[in-house]
Amino acid sequence: MLSGQLGGLLIVREIRHSSAKLAFQDRALFHLPFRFRSVATAAVAFGVALAAQPASAMQLTPQQSELYTSVSTSPPTAQTMTVCYGFVCRRRIELDFTAADRKALVQIIVAGKASAIAERAAIQKAVMWFDRKVGPTLGTTTRIARADIRSGADAKNFDCWDSTRNVSSLLLVLQEWGLLKHHTVGNPRYRGNILAMQLPHNTAVIVEKQSRMEWAVDMWTTRYLQPPDVMLVEQWLKEE
Repeated sequence: MLSGQLGGLLIVREIRHSSAKLAFQDRALFHLPFRFRSVATAAVAFGVALAAQPASAMQLTPQQSELYTSVSTSPPTAQTMTVCYGFVCRRRIELDFTAADRKALVQIIVAGKASAIAERAAIQKAVMWFDRKVGPTLGTTTRIARADIRSGADAKNFDCWDSTRNVSSLLLVLQEWGLLKHHTVGNPRYRGNILAMQLPHNTAVIVEKQSRMEWAVDMWTTRYLQPPDVMLVEQWLKEE
């Protein structure tokens, strides 16, 4: 995990979050049928207008689309995203963004508009906001870093497939809202070389607009409410 590196990349360990209730549809595949949580009365002004908009399809690359078709789930829209957990998206919920959610995320990302470095720090904070938002509902407040089948407790963890989908979805929503000034959402990247004792792993990616350099945004390597690793993909490909 990076700590005060990458040319001043900010590491934040605490964030504020909206006190509005979560707006979730909850489904655990192979476990329970659909279970619904009521949408909070955060359906004030902007919230009502946002919910009333049609869920238009995002423009995705084939590699981005594969993240969702491979587990038979829908890609994110400007209003909602599927949250995967339980390893390879065996469990999932639909997170509907409220007006309060959007306000919080706008404040986080706009604070990083000054430079690409600042925007990457803001993206870290946005991922931490997401972690705190869904953690109490999913039970992932006790999730550990680098969770996989060897760790057990799959119902309370993200594997790297889950974290790659979740972070990519969140980034695509931020991009759809027009908040990313210095980056675009890239294709997920994969690594793994058994001969070099490097296990298979994947990550979400952002691409710096000016330099075209790819940056990994890797939530899987950190535990609950820690900032995700943000590093050049070139470096990420060499990590263990």
